[in-house]
Amino acid sequence: MGDNFPNLAAIAAIAMSDTNQPHLQRAVWLRKLYFIRAAFSFAWVALAFTIAKESPVVAGGLLIIYPAWDSLANLLDAKMTGGAKANPTQVLNTWISTLVAVAVAVCLVLKLQIILVIFGVWAIVSGLLQLATAIRRRKGNRGQWVMMLSGAQSALAGGFFVAQQGSAMPILQTLGGYAAVGAAYFLISGLVVLFRKSKSGAGGFAPKEA
Repeated sequence: MGDNFPNLAAIAAIAMSDTNQPHLQRAVWLRKLYFIRAAFSFAWVALAFTIAKESPVVAGGLLIIYPAWDSLANLLDAKMTGGAKANPTQVLNTWISTLVAVAVAVCLVLKLQIILVIFGVWAIVSGLLQLATAIRRRKGNRGQWVMMLSGAQSALAGGFFVAQQGSAMPILQTLGGYAAVGAAYFLISGLVVLFRKSKSGAGGFAPKEA
């Protein structure tokens, strides 16, 4: 009878490992996503404040690429964290970001001076959706308090963009500051996930948000 205790302990350990596996996989995925989004945004900001200043073509391309990338990132996020049914806010954000990319492209072709308003409304809506996503995830994933702050800040920045429509502010550089702050939030959130995962050690990923 006593010889069975080690076997029972091993089975219990394996069962616990299997239970934590989805949390581990999601933590690894979110960490990668946050770091990739941070890197993309920092690169976008660098181009916005350098090459794009001298090239209207590059500037226009960056204005379209930014929401297009956000659409792709949200789509991948939803796909890798349970699918569309489990992630309605990311799916909605995907469609909205796609529409924004198309709307910006149309504005550039027709030379419509409403791009800052479009980005402003998008920042408000996408920020609120990001906030809703982070609130939904906060009990099961690390770093979501950072994403909550990011979503709230995005909504506030969107209101500022709308208010500044028609001013002499350079659109791309104005958005560059917004993108830089967003990149910092993604970087911090990725580091939080990485730190918490490392701190949990080999015993498994602790899913509860700190």
